[in-house]
This record gives sequence, structure tokens and C-alpha cells, in this order.
Amino acid sequence: MALEIDSILGKWLGLNTTSSHTAVASTNLFVALLCACIIVGHLLEENRWINESITALSIGLCTGVVILLSTGGRSSHLLVFSEELFFIYLLPPIIFNAGFQVKKKHFFRNFMTIMLFGAIGTLISFGIISLGAIHFFQKMNIGSLDIADYLAIGAIFSATDSVCTLQVYIALRTSSHNSFFK
Repeated sequence: MALEIDSILGKWLGLNTTSSHTAVASTNLFVALLCACIIVGHLLEENRWINESITALSIGLCTGVVILLSTGGRSSHLLVFSEELFFIYLLPPIIFNAGFQVKKKHFFRNFMTIMLFGAIGTLISFGIISLGAIHFFQKMNIGSLDIADYLAIGAIFSATDSVCTLQVYIALRTSSHNSFFK
């Protein structure tokens, strides 16, 4: 019954319901995997060698292998990712959680340091990684790329570098006056 109403509304409004259904199914899979990563990461919190990022990487790798084996190497509709659903439903709680965990007093006391490391440090990292990518690709004789491609590589790696550093920083449980999260 619901499928019939959904297809009727889809035809009437001109929407592709199979695309919407696939996007919702893949988002549900993503949220379930995210919950599994959080639960397993919490259970392994006392383990020094396995942190949340390693847990997420291994769960994602296992899920990818299962999907690859179950589809026989063909394209899977479970791997469709909707940016709209991510920005509307998943990103706001992530940003809210990050803002909720930061102590105001520590944040505003160290605001200039945060801006210095966040903006200028990322810009320096972006430049070094972009120039390193240019040098590496030319030295390895890998096909020529546009300057925009090298800059994109630098932007991607410089943005994720600070997130990984923060994850390690939290895992080391530094003293409370050096951490915003305690």
C-alpha cells in the first residue's frame, strides 16, 4: 500500500522514487555502520592500540568486502550516497555534538591559538601537500594533472590531517588544561 502511494506521488510530482528509496536505504546503512563504529569504539576504549578511527576503518572495509562479494563485483545501489540527505539529516547533529562538547571558557581563552593553527596551519599544510603532490607525481612519471587537481589533493589531505591529529590527541588523554574536551 505504501509503495503504491509512494509511486503515485512520485509520478504526480515527477520524482524518481527508486532513487529516493536507494538514497534512504544507503543512508540507513551508513547510520547503522556509524552506530556500530561508536559502540565498538566505546567497548574498545581502554585498548591503547585500537582507537575509533581504526575501528571505523575496519568496519568499513569489512562492509565493503561483504557488499562487493554479495553483488558479484557489479554496481551496487547500496553504495549510492546522497549529499542532500547528509547535509540535512546527518551533518547538523555532528556539528551540534562537537560544539556541545567544547567548554566555552577553554574555547574563548584559546581562540586566537585555535584560529592560528586552524586557518594558517591548514593553509601551510595545504601548500606543502600540493607542492609535494606536484613533485611526487612528476618524479614518479604519473600522468600530467591540472593545477586544480594538485590543489584538490592538497585541500583534501590538509583538511583530514587536523581531524586525525585531534583524534590522536583525545585518545592520549592529555591533561585537562590542555584539552577542550575534559
